[in-house]
Amino acid sequence: MKKNTIDIVTLGCSKNLVDSEQLITQLRANGYEVTHDAEKLEGDIVVINTCGFIGDAKEESINMILECCQAKEEGQLSKVFVMGCLSERYLKELGEEIPQVDKFYGKFNWKELISDLGKVYHEELKHDRQITTPSHYAYLKISEGCNRHCSYCAIPIITGKHQSRPMEDILEEVRTLVAKGVKEFQVIAQELTYYGVDLYQKQMLPELIEKISDIPGVEWIRLHYAYPAHFPEDLLRVMRERDNVCKYLDIALQHISDPVLEKMRRHVTAEQTYRLIEKMRAEVPGIHLRTTLMVGHPGEGEKEFAELLDFVRWAKFDRMGAFAYSEEEGTYSAEHYEDDIPQEVKERRLDELMALQQEISEELSQKKVGQELKVILDRIEGDYYIGRTEFDSPEVDPEVLIPLSEGDLQIGNFYQVKITDSDAFDLYATIV
Repeated sequence: MKKNTIDIVTLGCSKNLVDSEQLITQLRANGYEVTHDAEKLEGDIVVINTCGFIGDAKEESINMILECCQAKEEGQLSKVFVMGCLSERYLKELGEEIPQVDKFYGKFNWKELISDLGKVYHEELKHDRQITTPSHYAYLKISEGCNRHCSYCAIPIITGKHQSRPMEDILEEVRTLVAKGVKEFQVIAQELTYYGVDLYQKQMLPELIEKISDIPGVEWIRLHYAYPAHFPEDLLRVMRERDNVCKYLDIALQHISDPVLEKMRRHVTAEQTYRLIEKMRAEVPGIHLRTTLMVGHPGEGEKEFAELLDFVRWAKFDRMGAFAYSEEEGTYSAEHYEDDIPQEVKERRLDELMALQQEISEELSQKKVGQELKVILDRIEGDYYIGRTEFDSPEVDPEVLIPLSEGDLQIGNFYQVKITDSDAFDLYATIV
């Protein structure tokens, strides 16, 4: 156990990661040695940044808390602090049930942790973060919260109403990160397309992305978690006109059947969804769409699921994730619908949907063989350099494998490659 050393453990999504990176900078400015997601906890203090989105994530967070409390009881840690979404949602209950934790913080008051340690928050470092990803890319959080209130989703319960960050704050953070060598920005939020409505009384995402793309040193901008209803279509012009805005959009559609969309409270119809996808592909040639779909929501019968399969066959999404509905307490679905679809039916539908998507992914990847593409190198693994195209986000999308025999290549640099082969998940390439 190293004195004056703090281990930070981040669970859940990249939005949590941004909070942890800000906390690391503040703790180091106060004289602490800080490690992040270390394989073995070595500090005398641990901070667990929790996720509380769905059941599996909550279980993972609870297990990590209990594990650290056990280590504290055995004298391996002196203090355990917990922050993030799980403690935001269950602050009182957790405090009562796990009193071994020195203090629980919510998602938005983690700065109190610094003062509880007897230290000060450095306002001049508010735009600074200790990047824990490879140094050439970073996540850029432009807002917190969500105003959508989809029936199945607990996020608004946890994070509250949508709060956009002031545009100048975001741009200053980008400039700070570029000065540190960041070239690629994954722009993230619970819901990107609402950005600006609360601060500027209109959707400002297209203008924000244009301003980010104007900053020298920003080479790739990638957009995550758009919403289909009231989509700001001027964003498509920005993607088409700006070379450093990746032709990639992560837009969670969840379903296509009108009865299911209505029960989900998505405020969009099947016809509108089909039209939106057609418009995106017409206005941004080559755009790659990533989506997330859900099976097993109350109201999804075999007819509605068949509609979903037909939609995926038609859309041929470049990237797709899916999950089975799980009832979350406090949500509209939990309070108004019966979770009456058996788990084995949900799992069968999920398997069938993902098997279809794997066929589509293999087909689309095979079409890239012979193409020349620009890639950025993330790391070396085994006998390969591992890179990504503009159509691939870190950790969730396919990668490009380049043999080490291709030469002395630099991690974090861009290279032009020719795709030579593909498999179900990845592409293989040589340097042009």
